[in-house]
Amino acid sequence: MAKIIILGAGLGGMAAAYEIKAELGAGHSVCVVGEGPRFNFTPSNPWVAVGWRKPEEIGLDVVEPLKRKGIDFVEMAAEAVLADQNRLRLIDGSLLDYDYLVITTGPRLAFDEVPGLGPVHGHTESICTVSHAQAAWEHYQAFLANPGPIVVGAVQGASCFGPAYEFAMILDADLRKRKLRDRVPITFVTAEPYVGHMGLGGVGDSRGLMEGEMRQRHIKWITNARVTDIAPGMMKVDEVDAKGALVQSHELPFAYSMLLPAFTGVPAVRGVEGLTNPRGFVLIDKQQRNPKYPNIFSAGVCVAIPPVEATPVPTGAPKTGFMIESMVTAIAHNLHDVIEGREPIEQATWNAVCLADMGDTGVAFVALPQIPPRNVTWARVGKWVHLAKVGFEKYYLRKMRLGNTEPVYEKYVMKALGIVRLKDRL
Repeated sequence: MAKIIILGAGLGGMAAAYEIKAELGAGHSVCVVGEGPRFNFTPSNPWVAVGWRKPEEIGLDVVEPLKRKGIDFVEMAAEAVLADQNRLRLIDGSLLDYDYLVITTGPRLAFDEVPGLGPVHGHTESICTVSHAQAAWEHYQAFLANPGPIVVGAVQGASCFGPAYEFAMILDADLRKRKLRDRVPITFVTAEPYVGHMGLGGVGDSRGLMEGEMRQRHIKWITNARVTDIAPGMMKVDEVDAKGALVQSHELPFAYSMLLPAFTGVPAVRGVEGLTNPRGFVLIDKQQRNPKYPNIFSAGVCVAIPPVEATPVPTGAPKTGFMIESMVTAIAHNLHDVIEGREPIEQATWNAVCLADMGDTGVAFVALPQIPPRNVTWARVGKWVHLAKVGFEKYYLRKMRLGNTEPVYEKYVMKALGIVRLKDRL
């Protein structure tokens, strides 16, 4: 009997637990190690930050659903991966042995890389976690009593841009509903070389599409932006040209701000020679295996993927839920093959599919594959995207409660996109 430990209980970890257990069956042990027993649907965090959702509405306790599928759960953070020993050391000093390890930790949020960035020791909000989103909502309520300028965006080195666009548009929609939008200038600040780049080199005419949407909402933007310092109520931003030369230094006053940080690997995996790159992201081959430690697999935001292209201000490549599920499926099949003594051959598709909510409408992006040149590149705006994302939240959480054993993103999102593309042809 093989013992498989899955490190991380987020989107990738939960999908991996269910799919690996279904693939391997009762003859092998699967255990999930997570910091807490609660799974939260991260794509709904922007709604929490404006009070459209409560934290308890976008999550569930994972212990019972996992138990029903015969999957163990250890509620404790990991301190270190002892790859040479096939062991995991937890923060209480206890050790867990494994035959195979699947790392799905997600990232460390590198707020410390920009002075004044972040919700704890800095002066900006975050929607990266549900606790951050809840704090953002509390501060937003205070902001509503005394509104002023808003700055939203993603700093240098960021690889996750979609939620920043979503939050800027959702704030615009919410303030319009409250009849306060005329009192709130909004500026979008991003490391991207142009609006709609998304860390993907653009998707279709995403540049024209997103610029049009932001003009419609009177949202100004600064691209090729490097945030240099954030003080209470004031942000300093250097804007550079295509060669990285300084064009203009901006001082942006704000009464409320949310900036997405760059990511690194989590401390538990950093510093293990051969396991991670200098930023702490897990090195993998085409079968999602680490080249030095072939009994370690990895999926999700924690894996090392090079940028799609060089940009004047550093940007990373995003890892969408659709892509993560594809990685997980490859791992499940490859684990099965390795355990049975066969050579693993399954590869993830690494396609990028995203439903980006804008409060009362939305944008759907499809890049197949993520890295150009592509077989499919497609973007559409419509109220259907907002409705599809609301429906997907409910669908996903229901599948997690039942113990999902199939790629949820592929079944739901691709069906929604298929319906829209069919209408386009009619």
